[in-house]
Parts: sequence; structure tokens; C-alpha cells
Amino acid sequence: MIYAKTCCMTLIIMQSVKLDHTDRRILEILQTEAGINATEVGERIGLSQSAVWRRIQSLREQGVIHDQPVKLDREKVGLNTMVFAYVKLTSHGRSNLADFSDAVRQYPEVLDCYVVLGNVDFLLRIVTEDIKAYEQFFFEKLSQLPGIQEVNSSIVLSDIKHTTVLPI
Repeated sequence: MIYAKTCCMTLIIMQSVKLDHTDRRILEILQTEAGINATEVGERIGLSQSAVWRRIQSLREQGVIHDQPVKLDREKVGLNTMVFAYVKLTSHGRSNLADFSDAVRQYPEVLDCYVVLGNVDFLLRIVTEDIKAYEQFFFEKLSQLPGIQEVNSSIVLSDIKHTTVLPI
């Protein structure tokens, strides 16, 4: 891991892990079938269960595999509205990027938060039950955070492609 200090924050630049062909095949399978066991993976790629298990454990220890969460259909659980919010901080607010980051981590409505380059500072992916719930979230939580200059929101009309599978 390499640390780089900028004027506003510390960037953590992760070094990539060397993956061989077998590791890549295991990861491809685990990404698309998270509940599959090591025996089934081994049968597909021609390795024993114990060899696959050792490789999976090694990939976990190296931080390649974080967890294997259950993927839910947001609309079937009543989260029908997805919003991308582009947040620009005041110049004074930029000195508190960490404070803003810590605050949005506390909001379960915010699924993703990215620091971005360009005319805004953050990109948030937010889900709520409906537009009214987003309005409430915006006025009662997001817009109350200190240092915010501007928030522009884009409402998602439909999902064309959404995946968590990385192109390994």
C-alpha cells in the first residue's frame, strides 16, 4: 500500500495482487455464483476442493475478496427511486473532505460515495422508496451537512446495466 498526501486529503493507492489464470477463473465463478462451494468450483476448473479452498483463503488474506453479500432487487424491497447526486463543497468545505465522507457513511440511503475530479467534489448513489422520500432525505440530511455549496440530482428512470462483476 502506498500513501500519497495531497493538499486536501491522503490518497491510499493500493498495489494490485498478482493473479494467475486459476485465481482469475475462481474469481469469475465466485462473482457470478457467490453461494457456490469450493468442491463445485474445483470440479469446474479441474482442482481439488482443498486446493480451491486454499486459494480462496489466500485471496481473502490478500484483500482481493472482501465478502460475499446477498444481492437484493432494490425495487422488490420497496426502494423504487435511485438518484445520483453531484455534490460541490465550498472552498472552505473542501478542507473538511473527511468530515463530509464520514457523515455520508452514516446514511444507509447512500450506497456509493466517490471523490471525483471535475466541477464537483463527490458523486453519490442514493436509493429511497420514492421521490418524496428522496426529497425528505435531501432536505433533512444531505443539505444539512456543513460546507455544501451545491447539490445537483439526477433521477434514474431505468437500469440498463448494473453489475458488481469485475472484468477479470
